[in-house]
Amino acid sequence: MWVECGDAAHHPHMTMSSIASVVPGSSIMIIPATWRDLNAVRQIESVCFPQDGWPLLDIISVLTMPNVVRLKAMQDGRTVGFVACDSNRSEGVAWIATIGVLPTYQGQGIGAALMEAAEATTTLARMRLNVRPSNHTAIRLYRRIGYEQAGIWPRYYQDGEDAHIFEKVLRR
Repeated sequence: MWVECGDAAHHPHMTMSSIASVVPGSSIMIIPATWRDLNAVRQIESVCFPQDGWPLLDIISVLTMPNVVRLKAMQDGRTVGFVACDSNRSEGVAWIATIGVLPTYQGQGIGAALMEAAEATTTLARMRLNVRPSNHTAIRLYRRIGYEQAGIWPRYYQDGEDAHIFEKVLRR
């Protein structure tokens, strides 16, 4: 079974393998993640988001809930990145719930490849995410791949920092 942002019934011809992709110029593969990736995703969350990493139950939920896209970046049998997205069909928006790449693998196009793979799974017109304004590296990536700031959630993070909402129009 495969999952996508949105309703899988709209794409009955797609399979799990049709989501797999390769990061150009590297040996990184982007493939679906499952509940079996729990420990790897926990590591990515704790390393990439020491202040904001998801608790265990949230990670279990994102790895098992229906209609959530779960993709991982693999190199030499190791999970080095992860992205999850879900849909708000009533608003016509898919949301990147989390995305992270282990620090030693950053700067190699893995984050952009994970984002592109997640975007490719949705039939919705827009993709959104939230990010700390102090996360300059992530913001540069999002802007480079076509995201623009669309709002602010004041005092969103536990330490009181705002969340900037970024959005990309995928189709009109």
